[in-house]
Amino acid sequence: MAACIFCKIIKGEIPAFKLFESEKVFAFLDIQPLSRGHALVIPKFHGEKLHDIPDDQLAELLPVAKNIAIACGAIDYNILQNNGKIAHQFVPHVSIPMIPKPNEEEGLVVSWPIQQTDMDKLKVLHAEIKAKM
Repeated sequence: MAACIFCKIIKGEIPAFKLFESEKVFAFLDIQPLSRGHALVIPKFHGEKLHDIPDDQLAELLPVAKNIAIACGAIDYNILQNNGKIAHQFVPHVSIPMIPKPNEEEGLVVSWPIQQTDMDKLKVLHAEIKAKM
């Protein structure tokens, strides 16, 4: 995609602090990091959301994120995958951010609004999803 900032980074049109590159994956340091070592692992195949990426283009993403976490010495860290603006996706290209969490102030801050479960509704939802898998 001509206008995609991540595609431009992959093509070398925009400079990046590249950490890893293979035939299918590109990883680089985030220039607006939440903490030291915050990196993005992206497929070279352009797709806005995870379901837009062929499975064979996804296999390396998590191993690369894991290796970056190890290489930067992260003990506690978050591995994310956001799809869509309201789900906190900032660039319309699939990415796997690896964000070290060195302390309470740095890194990702998460709110987890737990909801009460209606077991009957959950049973129906389970059947619906399972039938489509």
